[in-house]
Amino acid sequence: MEKFGLVILLICAVGIAILGCSGKTENDDGYVYVTKYLKPDTEEDLSDKIQEIIDKNPNRTIFFPDGTYKVSKPICTPADPSKAVSLKLSSFAIIKASDEWDADEAVVRMGGKDPYNEIRFVGSNYSFEGGYIDGNGKANGISIDSGRETVIRDTSIKNAKIGLHIKHGANNGSSDADVYGVNIIGTGRTDSVGVLLEGFDNTLTNMRIGNVFIGVEAKSGGNSFKNIHALYMSDCTDYNNSCGFYDKAGSNWYDFCYSDQFGIGFRLSESTTGTFTNCYCFWYSKSEKEHIAVKSDGLFNSNFTNFKVDFNFKNESGVLRNIVLSAEKDGGAGFFSNLSVNDGMTRDRTYKKYVK
Repeated sequence: MEKFGLVILLICAVGIAILGCSGKTENDDGYVYVTKYLKPDTEEDLSDKIQEIIDKNPNRTIFFPDGTYKVSKPICTPADPSKAVSLKLSSFAIIKASDEWDADEAVVRMGGKDPYNEIRFVGSNYSFEGGYIDGNGKANGISIDSGRETVIRDTSIKNAKIGLHIKHGANNGSSDADVYGVNIIGTGRTDSVGVLLEGFDNTLTNMRIGNVFIGVEAKSGGNSFKNIHALYMSDCTDYNNSCGFYDKAGSNWYDFCYSDQFGIGFRLSESTTGTFTNCYCFWYSKSEKEHIAVKSDGLFNSNFTNFKVDFNFKNESGVLRNIVLSAEKDGGAGFFSNLSVNDGMTRDRTYKKYVK
């Protein structure tokens, strides 16, 4: 009888061990699959269901398999490290603003709730990765609202009024975000901006931006931009004020940033100072009256090194004006070093006094 009891106990122990090895909960690998709780590719508003999944699964990666997930209001992730999550989309997963969208915000707001300023704790380095965000011509794409160390990478943002909005950061204005491999297509309207920065100390790398009125608008300093290609694809409404890169703050660094067909390649607010290295302006069409490589709203105080300007169509009096530098005030301390410009295409000589 004792042997029989021991056999039963042994069987139970083995069974428990087997269950312990194979009966993993869905969170054991750190991933929560949203399709266990909702169904994509329907007309259902999934806003509340997605938000509930985020709120109930702190410190997990929320995974979106292929499909379209329609939402009528912003999805907010917590900035508090103890509640934070990362969002990861498969290559063909789409989070889309529905036709009922009426918020003046982004489809996804990273750090959009439970604001926090902390980098010492696990959970501070949350991220958004993969898939598509579709603003449906109504919403912004992704915003970073709070927190620090936020990462956005390898994603596409389509049909958004503002593609990426990095707001005033939690650390005395510093947001410390890293953005890599993000492609943005705007609405083509004059209120469409690819990237809007209000927080400081961000790094943006390897981005393609199109169908916007302004490619990158920097209202803050301390930012690094590398290999950003802004392409004008809109209907030419107010073309002369369209701009590839608009720096309103100064103290930013640009490396191989490429303005393609905008009315103004690089625009600088009153007396701002920026550092531009290996940057490029190009025009493939002569449909408009004026092409300006660099425009300064005051004194020209920025530094351009290895700057290349390609005017593809000859300057014809009264028809087309190709301008290397337009400065509202004379006498700034800026310069062009190793400037490459097809000089025969422009009658502008203002820039020559700033060439080193």
